[in-house]
Amino acid sequence: MTPELRGGAPTLEMVAAAAGVSRSTVSRVINDSPKVTPEALAAVQKAIDELGYVPNRAARTLASRRTQSIALVIPENTAKFFADPYFATVVQGIAMYLADTDYTLSLLIAAENDGEKTRRYLQAGNVDGALVLSHHSDDRSYTQLARSIPVVFGGRPMSQEGSAAYYIDVDNVEAARNVTRTLVEHGRRRIATIAGPADMSAGLDRLEGWRQALDAAGIPTDLVEHGDFSPAGGEAAMRRLLEREPELDGVFAASSLMASGALNVLRSHGKAVPHDLGLVTFDNDYAAQSSSPPLTTVEQPTVEQGRRMVDVLLHLIDGGTVSQITMMPTRIIERGSE
Repeated sequence: MTPELRGGAPTLEMVAAAAGVSRSTVSRVINDSPKVTPEALAAVQKAIDELGYVPNRAARTLASRRTQSIALVIPENTAKFFADPYFATVVQGIAMYLADTDYTLSLLIAAENDGEKTRRYLQAGNVDGALVLSHHSDDRSYTQLARSIPVVFGGRPMSQEGSAAYYIDVDNVEAARNVTRTLVEHGRRRIATIAGPADMSAGLDRLEGWRQALDAAGIPTDLVEHGDFSPAGGEAAMRRLLEREPELDGVFAASSLMASGALNVLRSHGKAVPHDLGLVTFDNDYAAQSSSPPLTTVEQPTVEQGRRMVDVLLHLIDGGTVSQITMMPTRIIERGSE
């Protein structure tokens, strides 16, 4: 008679009886102890499969001090998280990696007004480690989390304490310099930038790359307006730039969503890309690919970034040694919008 017909789920004791071993041996197998003979391991696994036994997660947590759960922390508001395709592709990479493990993922969208609640949750033993994505200059509290649990950042932390943090990033300075150079090579000489937030490393580093490209060409670097990586932010910044310099002939937008907002404003002003003005951007997502015209952009390996973040975090959880910083490659996708 099966356990279901007897009216209850299979127990640890039932697995031990079926395998012909002690209860403690079954427990060691479930908790991946090396102190089990190959014969006992095979017998227990066979009994588990036949009985359909599912280990009690709470008991395993007490025995191993592991929750088999990690957190993905997004210090942004919910609307921005669901609107930005960058997050979706990074989460895709994280989920793909975790699919082959016993770990589950908890998503924590830590808005500014509940950041402290999120940090208390992370430090209370609810997860084995945390991934932090899209953090700002006030990330000091997240870098300090590493004193309690393993933490890996997606992008370079901004705070001084972040110098010892583990993070996965791209060389935003080099990538922005290279894509801005395409504007210079197409003869643009009055080149502005819609920069990202000044409290995020991606915003600052992409701004620096733009400056380096213009400095090398002897072009002024005075046309800077900041956005928030959103279409609305790109629209507002583009309006300010046109008010300051109606004759500008090139723009580097630090994200594709801001570039899409900039395009709307340029159309309303009767300016065509690339005939009147060259426009290049960052992120080879639907916003860059489906815009009219499709935009020359920097492609980031965001899915692979998510996979690498989890890989590093799980190595840290297991007490392994890994590189503190992993830099991912980028490439320029040219589509003639320069």
